[in-house]
Amino acid sequence: MEKLILAAVCLSVAVSCVSADGAWPQWPPTDYLVGSLVERIPAITKSYHSETGRFGTEPWICSDQNKIFPLAVAWALEDDANPYYHSDEILAMIAKGGEALVDDQDADGKWIFRKKDNSTWGQIHMPWTYSRWIRAYALVREALPEASREKWERGLLLGFEGIRRYADGGVHNIPTHHAMSLYIAGVCFENEEWKSAATAFMARAVEKQDPAGFWSENFGPVVGYNFVYVEALGIYYQFSQDPVVLEALKRAANFHASVLLPNGSSVACIDERQLYHSGVAKGNVGFSWTPEGRGFLLKQVWNSSGGGASTVDAEYAAAMLMYGGQGDSTAPASDTDEGTVVLGANDAVIRRTKPWQWALSGYATPPPKSRWIQDRHNLVDVYHDELGMVIGGGNCKLQPYWSTFTVGDPTLLFHTPGDEAPDFAPDIDLQWTPSAASISTEGEAVMALTYGEVEVSVSAQVGEDGSLALTYRAPRGQRAEGHVPLLYRSQRLTDANGQVWRLTEEDRRLSAEELGGGFVYRDLQVTMPAGSELMWPARHHNQYAKDGHSSLGHAKLVVVLPFEATDERVVTVARVAEEPFDGIALDACELPIEISEGSYTKVLDGLQSRFLGKNEPGSFIRFTLPEIEPGRYEIIGDFVLADVYGIVRVLLDGEPVGEPFDAYCEGVDGEGYEASFGEAEIGAGEHTLTLEIVGTNEKAKNTMISIKRWLLRRK
Repeated sequence: MEKLILAAVCLSVAVSCVSADGAWPQWPPTDYLVGSLVERIPAITKSYHSETGRFGTEPWICSDQNKIFPLAVAWALEDDANPYYHSDEILAMIAKGGEALVDDQDADGKWIFRKKDNSTWGQIHMPWTYSRWIRAYALVREALPEASREKWERGLLLGFEGIRRYADGGVHNIPTHHAMSLYIAGVCFENEEWKSAATAFMARAVEKQDPAGFWSENFGPVVGYNFVYVEALGIYYQFSQDPVVLEALKRAANFHASVLLPNGSSVACIDERQLYHSGVAKGNVGFSWTPEGRGFLLKQVWNSSGGGASTVDAEYAAAMLMYGGQGDSTAPASDTDEGTVVLGANDAVIRRTKPWQWALSGYATPPPKSRWIQDRHNLVDVYHDELGMVIGGGNCKLQPYWSTFTVGDPTLLFHTPGDEAPDFAPDIDLQWTPSAASISTEGEAVMALTYGEVEVSVSAQVGEDGSLALTYRAPRGQRAEGHVPLLYRSQRLTDANGQVWRLTEEDRRLSAEELGGGFVYRDLQVTMPAGSELMWPARHHNQYAKDGHSSLGHAKLVVVLPFEATDERVVTVARVAEEPFDGIALDACELPIEISEGSYTKVLDGLQSRFLGKNEPGSFIRFTLPEIEPGRYEIIGDFVLADVYGIVRVLLDGEPVGEPFDAYCEGVDGEGYEASFGEAEIGAGEHTLTLEIVGTNEKAKNTMISIKRWLLRRK
């Protein structure tokens, strides 16, 4: 725990030292990265099985052996804070770990692609494992026992003879990762032909990059998968110093910094593959070679670690310490209060007026028939600093009510439950993706869309009262319909009349008039125009499930805007002012914390809560309270409820108070549940409140926990 605290202090110092002229600090925070690596090594060694050389749990998969890379870095890294430098015990684990990979190879050097659920996807030269194996070899080969080294080399040479063939093929994220490891193998085995083939492939990968800094799999960005290209190019650059890739890395860093949201997540409406998720992508070595990328890394590592409250994983730290660049950094655009970012030739626009940030995606293309490439139909994202992503959140298929506009009959496009081979581009009387799009950035950004012969538009503007107004325009009587898809926030909403509506499996359609003109949806107030409707649930077609099924947590609550009698509709969203608590309210996201070894923590911006994961009974998160006037207080925890949350008890200064609390509920309820833990006397001096995992509901899927606030009511 002392190592974790030291690492957190190092990161805090590194990130917070902004100079008087506003310049950001330098990358890397070396002490924090070394502390992270050292902190995580015991968990890796604990997962090692000496009789087989394998790591991890059953069923064993080849990717379990990826751990030999951070172990190799720990063995090779000479630093006063690293007790594993040239450790014989660590070297023995590395050696036998590589031998286990050789033992499991087939005649072509492949392994079976097995997942932990025991599903298999055939034989593969697993790119992530080969790249880590060859990097470990580069670090420890001179120290490996002779017999072990011979076995490693036999297996590596077999594998890379097969991997060499991929360098002659087309550019995609996996072959790019293979090319990176092929170059390293060429260096290690003095194979100039391998190096030349990898260099030629990387040149083609750079050529394929869009000028806006991303790689596409169909049309427009794929945000998440771009990180694979950036990592491969970044590690390749460390070994090759090939100047061809530097400009590509700079463009990629600019792109990812441009689409960044303040909580460390990314704009989703521009993405043709993945839905929005609030997780923080920390970046990788490829970002460390440019000032723009280093600014991205500093912000993302700070976000992902809960402000330095937890360490980064061992592999991330190892890669940065071995292969990362260093130098000055540039702050991302999302750190500003006002600004506009344009992608490409006005292909997309991201505008920030604190606390709002919204994106308009002008990437227009017909619906693809592949289930993996999503329809470009949800073209607007809206994010609020305190509420998170509230509108939009990505694209899917067979769901017209996620479309910013449709022209025709939207009831004709749907997914039949259980259908594993639907027609993703049916010939029906409906257009749900635009045939053309353009965005004007003069003054108020306006996106004009064309659906066949029907022209529509959408724009956003912040009002003097701080609300955000979305204006949808379409010609009346042309069967155009606008949609405002709201991300799932709670199991309930309260309409303007004060009536509470539960969001269950039941289909609902409620008119603006029935709702009194609007509703509050967990701190988000939505004002609806007359004649509009609210519908639930607009389900997500999940491309990762054969039958497309998904949970209600991925469904959208949609404001439906018809244009039969008008050509303009305005929907207004605002942050609801929170009712003041009669006592002391402490934001869990702002308090200093300490967590149990093996757990991790992050701030869930969309829920305004502090999250603790990777738990087991006994795991904890400890909050240090500010100075409080001595007295007797009722202690209340304001919790998020979910089907993956456990049972906790509360300890005041290490002593249990009240009864344990079960945070389980079906789905997710982020509205906040105030659980009282009784009264206690609080004296002068420093105090702590601890949440300790003590068990789980039999229906719960995990033992995570998430708390919004601590409330202390004077008695």
